[in-house]
Amino acid sequence: MSTEPAAAEDPGAAAAEQAESPGAEEAAPDAEAASDTGESKDEAGDKSEGGAEDKSAELSETEAEIAAQRELRERIAERKASKQGPIEAGTKLSGTAADLLAAVRAVESGEKPVVSAFQEPEPARRPAPVRAPEPVRPQQPATAQAPAQETVEVVRAVLAEGGAPPALAEPTAAALGDGADGQLRADPWQLLRVTGVRPEQADGFARALLGAECGPDDERRGRAITVWLLEQAAVAGHTALDAATLHAALGQRAVPDPDAAVQSALAEGDALVFQDALEGAEVPVQRTDDEAARSEEDGAGGADGEDGEGAEPERPVRVLIGLERYALAEESLADGLARLINSLPKEAAETSEPEGPDWEAAAAQASGSAAELIRAVAGHGLVLHSGGEEARAEPAALVAAAAALGLRVCAAAHSADGRRRLARVTGTDDTAVTVAGLLAGDEGPGRDTEGALALDLLVVLDAPQLDVESAAMLVESLPDGARLVLSGDPAVLWSAGPGRVFADLLAARCCPQVVSRTPDPGPVGELTSGIGIGELNQVEAPGKEVVLVPVRDPAEAIHRAVQLVADSVPRAIGVPAEHTQVITPGHGGAAGTRALNTALKERLNPGPGRFGGFDPDDRVAYVPAPGRTTLGRVVRADEEGLHLECDGAPVVVARERVEREVRHGWALTAHQATGQRWPAVVVVLPGDAAQALSRPWVYTAFSRAERHLSVVQGLEQALPRAVAERLWKGRTTRLQTLLHPQVPATTA
Repeated sequence: MSTEPAAAEDPGAAAAEQAESPGAEEAAPDAEAASDTGESKDEAGDKSEGGAEDKSAELSETEAEIAAQRELRERIAERKASKQGPIEAGTKLSGTAADLLAAVRAVESGEKPVVSAFQEPEPARRPAPVRAPEPVRPQQPATAQAPAQETVEVVRAVLAEGGAPPALAEPTAAALGDGADGQLRADPWQLLRVTGVRPEQADGFARALLGAECGPDDERRGRAITVWLLEQAAVAGHTALDAATLHAALGQRAVPDPDAAVQSALAEGDALVFQDALEGAEVPVQRTDDEAARSEEDGAGGADGEDGEGAEPERPVRVLIGLERYALAEESLADGLARLINSLPKEAAETSEPEGPDWEAAAAQASGSAAELIRAVAGHGLVLHSGGEEARAEPAALVAAAAALGLRVCAAAHSADGRRRLARVTGTDDTAVTVAGLLAGDEGPGRDTEGALALDLLVVLDAPQLDVESAAMLVESLPDGARLVLSGDPAVLWSAGPGRVFADLLAARCCPQVVSRTPDPGPVGELTSGIGIGELNQVEAPGKEVVLVPVRDPAEAIHRAVQLVADSVPRAIGVPAEHTQVITPGHGGAAGTRALNTALKERLNPGPGRFGGFDPDDRVAYVPAPGRTTLGRVVRADEEGLHLECDGAPVVVARERVEREVRHGWALTAHQATGQRWPAVVVVLPGDAAQALSRPWVYTAFSRAERHLSVVQGLEQALPRAVAERLWKGRTTRLQTLLHPQVPATTA
């Protein structure tokens, strides 16, 4: 789940840390002595005091440097004599000391004259390198450095005292860092910072360590459960929680004083509080009877006091509590979007013929929604575009037009499959990248001298999959004057990470919105178009493009799904098993991804599963971080770990991470499948899956199919009810509130 935004490091800090290493400590006395004799030649005559000062003034410049050399050699000789062995230049010395010693030996050997050997550059004049303005960085758990083994061992000992599983030692040490054992002894509820640990488990651990001191009213417990609830809310997509909702959840977790627990978390800096005004809400301010009476008396007396006529009316506010990580990301995103919206020259936005590229000529060569999109981008820094799979041709036309105008342009998709589909539409691989690759610097144009992406126009497809952290990084990486287009299907599931960026921007109406009029073709497109408006209609499918397979129980659902993938679809549709994807609501359950993958592996690639249940050529889903799923296959396994091929690139997953990060991939959840499409899709909906379904889930799962869709379902009428009645689960976010005061009313 996240990575906490890391502040940009000062390049000089690395040098400072290196200077504090054990090797540097060994060279510290030499460096100190060298600093006493490392002055420039203009300062060499200031070494002696009193009567020696007049004498040194009479020396020539060369004689003064020779004297300094002689003094340095004597000090080095004394230092050598005090040590067991000789000091080799460049091994035990570092920095100025090593440079001066090398200079002495160069003079002794005759390689350099005295003057040139002792000339020094001006100190501390090195220019600071220019760094990219990256105020928000997501957590990267996949590349995090493993904790030291000794730290893991002492943590394992503490966990054993508290009766916790030893397998938690490494993730606990990684989550708490140095001194993790001491932190656990001082506050056993810190165990809740480890992914997968629940409050009741942390309570048992605390009782074992603290004994009689442990109680439900412990301040440490209330603070830790507050943070845990906020982290769980982020997993569910919230960037903050309403204070009343948080208090209620704390009460359900047997925290006797929820308000005190929240205040403790705020005081420790574990959480932040926000008071956001409710725009346009006609909510009366609640007052006691005494306050109301005083207000009426002040009004009758004509006083212009605090409660009189001269006072501004009180506005209702919404009190939210959130983690700093997501609060800063959302604020950074709002600031960056406002900068893009307001950065284009006003005269360019207001005139019909803006300066620079001839956008109108480019729009004239397009038609329909594509021309509308090009004209919108001509005069605005931020534009939203919505539509289905076929509508991707419109942002592709924009990319081609911008490139023809000589602009630096790039289009980013959510997945590698999306990048390939985008490249097919645009006809070139040069401008198509993935969002992750662009942010990491592995793909795209790179950054300019100011640290910003070297782009004039960035088009992001699959925009509903942007969480607040990824969106903030993208926006902050764009230079002033650049244009941003967010394009996607608003009917699909939202991002796996916290936030609902695309939906919030559509609701905020802070920029032009272009709605595509290009429908998805064929029976599958007709079916999903109806689902998007809440109707599950029967469609004509003469070529068996859509097939409904009713089942009675989960066991039959698994049997029919395997039969479809391995036999029916290849034989009747002509799509091989390797190009058919199974999608189901969850990982667990009688017909979840685990059960389906077990059955599919037995049929499609049977084997003993020698390495954590995997064999060569197994189809896998690699999840290095929450919300980042990459599909691939197993190549081999050795002492290094499990070797995968993901999107054509080799990946090695360490042995200890395989269980957490690699699953079999014949069957996926709809969230894992978002942003990707397959020639054939088999959606499995057993009878016990009704509560997990919603209109966005069904729309997302069904629309992953390009040519053929089979629906194996035992829900009967529960499926059309889910499509008609169950919409998105609400997410609490602050983006609209933060963006509203920064965007001019004329733009909104």
